[in-house]
Amino acid sequence: MNALQSDEELIRELRQGNQIAMEILVKRHYKSVFAYLYRYSGDYHTSYDLTQETFIKMVRHIDNLSQEESFKHWLLKIALNTCRDYYRSRSYKARQLSNEWTEETADSSYHQVDIIDSRIESDSVKSAVMELPDYQRETIILRFYQDLKIKDIADLTSVGEPTVKSRINQGLSKLKAIMERGVNHDKKKNAR
Repeated sequence: MNALQSDEELIRELRQGNQIAMEILVKRHYKSVFAYLYRYSGDYHTSYDLTQETFIKMVRHIDNLSQEESFKHWLLKIALNTCRDYYRSRSYKARQLSNEWTEETADSSYHQVDIIDSRIESDSVKSAVMELPDYQRETIILRFYQDLKIKDIADLTSVGEPTVKSRINQGLSKLKAIMERGVNHDKKKNAR
């Protein structure tokens, strides 16, 4: 067994109980899953926990992966559902009550440029993305950070392509407004 095997070959071996195949798959896809979950949650520790849970679910449900499905796509769907489950959980809701959001949490020192295309990873952009409603945040992250096509996002999130396009357009508009609000807030603060 070597790390150059395709995902499909490793999945076959994992289904036969080969532990090394599982380790190679996890190692190969860990960064991508963690990056998605981190961008979605904005919290390192939460992302770490959700990534671990995603890979546990991957192993548990590997037999549910069909021949036609892309492994990476299937794994991101598990990550997305794990994230959604977490945000619906009582522990998340209890944590939110103890950590009220303030406008000071956003670092607004960033001047508005083309946020998404330049893929700026500044704190202000992360904060702005975190202010989006869940459905827009996940769509923006899948499109611009995971580089998925509209069709793949529609399939992954179980909505139609027009809905995905609408969520992207609305999300980008909201991001722009949030970023402009942050820049204006900084200008007022500096004028004092």
